[in-house]
Amino acid sequence: QVQLVESGGGLVQAGGSLRLSCAASGRTFNTYAMGWFRQAPGKEREFVAAITWSGSMKYYSDSVKGRFTISRDNAKNTVYLQMNSLKPEDTAVYYCAAAGTFRATVDAYDYWGQGTQVTVSS
Repeated sequence: QVQLVESGGGLVQAGGSLRLSCAASGRTFNTYAMGWFRQAPGKEREFVAAITWSGSMKYYSDSVKGRFTISRDNAKNTVYLQMNSLKPEDTAVYYCAAAGTFRATVDAYDYWGQGTQVTVSS
């Protein structure tokens, strides 16, 4: 069982930066791949980024590649999403999730946080 709690969301102007954190409970955090997803009003939840349990491999959606960076600190049971050059279309609730395999689809993830709101003003 893994419990996830996101933090770091907020309101930022276009072009600005935010860093999201996701703190995990449970001693098996370092066995899970971790992902970030987002959901805008009226839209389906979409993949943003994923990282393997060791941090050796990362994968990004085309919409955030080159602007967002996923990382993890297994000693702190935390995964991060550094978001730079933010755009109004990045506005959404951001969720972190844990999966037994390294995937980019919602249905591959077993555990989810409650989400944190990111709003980018133009």
